[in-house]
Amino acid sequence: MAAEVARDDGDAAAFEELALRVAGAVSGALAESKGNAPPPSVRDERRISAVLRHIEARADELVPLTDLARGAAMSPYHFLRTFRALVGMTPHQFILHTRLNRAAIRLRRTSENISTVAFAAGFGDLSTFNRRFQRIFGLSPSAYRARGRQ
Repeated sequence: MAAEVARDDGDAAAFEELALRVAGAVSGALAESKGNAPPPSVRDERRISAVLRHIEARADELVPLTDLARGAAMSPYHFLRTFRALVGMTPHQFILHTRLNRAAIRLRRTSENISTVAFAAGFGDLSTFNRRFQRIFGLSPSAYRARGRQ
């Protein structure tokens, strides 16, 4: 299902994360691992914290997973696994949530066009923004704005 959503949204970052998760599952199966990876270290926590600050400062920019992993001095697979263990979601999901939360605040505080808000939040097209906003908030961006003004 995740692959279909990524395909429909034309989302390369989601595909990249999905490919790494599949590769990890395959390598774990080949090694006859039960998936019991050691818990993230304090060093890993510091690295992921630095990446979180980087994402929050630049959530509207397109940053590939490999660049985030490189910034944390980790392999992409280890970075994805560690990030998910510590944050509870993948880097791509965290970026989307950060962008959508910023857009939601902007929708409530300004009267800017929805397309302006979407593009400023880092979304490349309005239909993807509308679909993801609806999925997370349960309302279209215009309905969300209208509800906030009541």
